[in-house]
Amino acid sequence: MSEYLPGLEGVPATKSNISDLDGSRGILTYRGYEIGELARYSNFEETALLLLDGRLPTAVELEEFDRRLRNNRPVRYNIREIMKYLPATGHPMEMLQSAVAALAMFYSGEECLSGADMCEDTDYIHNMSVKILTRMATLVAMWEHLRNGYDPIPPRKDLGYAENLLYMFTGEEPDPLLARILDASLILHAEHTINASTFAALVAGSTLTNPYLVVAAAIGTLAGPLHGGANQRVLEMLQEIGRPENARPWLEAQLAEKRKIWGMGHREYKVKDPRATILQNMMLELMKERGGQISPLFETAVALEEAAAERLGPKGVYPNVDYYSGILYSEMGIPGDQFTSIFAVARCAGWLAHWREQLKDNRIFRPTQVYTGEAVRAYVAIEAR
Repeated sequence: MSEYLPGLEGVPATKSNISDLDGSRGILTYRGYEIGELARYSNFEETALLLLDGRLPTAVELEEFDRRLRNNRPVRYNIREIMKYLPATGHPMEMLQSAVAALAMFYSGEECLSGADMCEDTDYIHNMSVKILTRMATLVAMWEHLRNGYDPIPPRKDLGYAENLLYMFTGEEPDPLLARILDASLILHAEHTINASTFAALVAGSTLTNPYLVVAAAIGTLAGPLHGGANQRVLEMLQEIGRPENARPWLEAQLAEKRKIWGMGHREYKVKDPRATILQNMMLELMKERGGQISPLFETAVALEEAAAERLGPKGVYPNVDYYSGILYSEMGIPGDQFTSIFAVARCAGWLAHWREQLKDNRIFRPTQVYTGEAVRAYVAIEAR
């Protein structure tokens, strides 16, 4: 194929049976299961295992997977010491990439990938996936306290994945409804076919590098505002708008100046992102539970969506997953610059599932290019230039 397509749009990069989406109908499935059903009936632990192993686990398998996740939550003090010397003003995603890469030096087990042949040791792959997946949440929560000058809150084995993450952030018993909403949010963000960060994981994984470095490559890619960093921008955008009545004139001004509306539009979806619908409904559930006491930014977001539907809907531009996720995270007491880190914690499940799939039939990625430079020419000595 010699045709150049910017951003590789529409170019198949791999074969996968992990997830699928229908952008015209707004359907997203993991291993054939619709995302809405998983968010309602499953939990993040079960969904992660579904992504990794390709099938819904038995009760015994899920219990064992959950036990191993809980047992592997702590990280060595060396990592904490490294994090303590990182600039407190640095972005959490920069910390996360650095810390995950550092984990590769303190936790051995890459011998499966030390040769030229692809790894077929499923136990090794599964063990590494468990360790990385559970420690991602630990690192994110640790940083919230370390950057503010406090010792991190140790993880608890008696709490589920989402509950423990909330507990490590706040130091308080997690609110059951907020924990369930966070759990569903993690499910919604866990996987999304071959997006930019997943492609980065595939490319890194194809070289047979350490899986911690595979995830570190994906984290660096997710950090960009055109990918995972958009949820933080959405909250900043809504704060700038202020009140619901300001949404329509603000939108008109933005469109007139051809500026981006954060959280709106998706390359794959021509209708509203199904994940955005689920997140919006969870926001309504939370508002009902609290007797209407919720961030005014939610009303502003709804007003902006209604205004945008008239102007952008005919073009197939609707809210994506980033549009409502940040508002929900802020209701949990999670700072805005940590939103993308929470995204990374969830998406790690998908990255590791694709890493595992890549190793089954590995071939290093080596795309070509369309050269636009000079033809072959003679070197000119410096005194003759």
